[in-house]
Amino acid sequence: MTGTAYAAWMKAGMDTWLLGAEAGTVMALRMARIATGGAAGGAEAELMVTEKVRAAMELQTRFMTGALALTPLGAVQGTLKHYRRKVAANNKRLSRR
Repeated sequence: MTGTAYAAWMKAGMDTWLLGAEAGTVMALRMARIATGGAAGGAEAELMVTEKVRAAMELQTRFMTGALALTPLGAVQGTLKHYRRKVAANNKRLSRR
């Protein structure tokens, strides 16, 4: 493995770690919202499931059409970018309220 390839995989590893940290924040914010109950809690629970299914379907479509990437590294990078964008949007939305 060349130094450039190694660096790219190391960055992918760091991006994976960051996705986990960001997702943890979103999970805490969501659980707080759901724990309050009521209409807002129910709506958040429903939105959570809907978003997860939609994000997975979008990623699968990108993969099957070749839009994701043609190399293993590219697929990892594309997948991380896809989910980090979704997680960041949820973090922003949940932090506002």
